[in-house]
Amino acid sequence: MAIIAPGTAVPEFVLKREDGSDFTQDDLKGQTTVLVFYPFAFSSVCTDQFSIYEEALPELKQEGAVLYGVSTDATPSQIAFREKLGVSIEMLSDFEPKGATAKQLGTYFEPAGMTNRALIIVGPDGVVKWSHLADSPGDLPGVNLIFDGLAA
Repeated sequence: MAIIAPGTAVPEFVLKREDGSDFTQDDLKGQTTVLVFYPFAFSSVCTDQFSIYEEALPELKQEGAVLYGVSTDATPSQIAFREKLGVSIEMLSDFEPKGATAKQLGTYFEPAGMTNRALIIVGPDGVVKWSHLADSPGDLPGVNLIFDGLAA
């Protein structure tokens, strides 16, 4: 399955916020949202990725973008990961049913049972503005890709 294409309305989905509440497609409306799909908390590439993105948050906010990390990790692992890194980017869990949202959006990496490394930018209207799927889960999409997507 290919990653969700620009111009496509985001389908209904449910992810879990750190406090256990639901995060749905309705939470995307009214703002430009960057969903950052990553394979696993505490992996070296994911650690580098979120450290870099955290440094760029002021500029991303100036562009009107809000970032969320999304993985199939359980919420406690995501919280520990975010706290250990000292980043403010909220993590959303696609743990159970495992990868359901990632599968819908075309960001699930079936061979390893995890999310692939991907970026999806959703406009305030709930329609995908831009998307990027890494060639492999080990490829780190630089923050410049996000700025390119926001400018698209």
